[in-house]
Amino acid sequence: MSKSKCPVCEKAPADPKFKPFCSKRCADVDLSRWLKGSYAIPGRPADQADETPSYKEERDE
Repeated sequence: MSKSKCPVCEKAPADPKFKPFCSKRCADVDLSRWLKGSYAIPGRPADQADETPSYKEERDE
């Protein structure tokens, strides 16, 4: 059975204490990437989102 590798450094096997990372450092690097928006899913800006009808407009139809 092969040990899983750290998703950040891809070198060391994952430590059960920090799973799926090999160390606290790699866990902190991943958290930093999330907080900076590096893992964001691209999409349209919020001000260009499709308009949805209000609840009252839906009931009137």
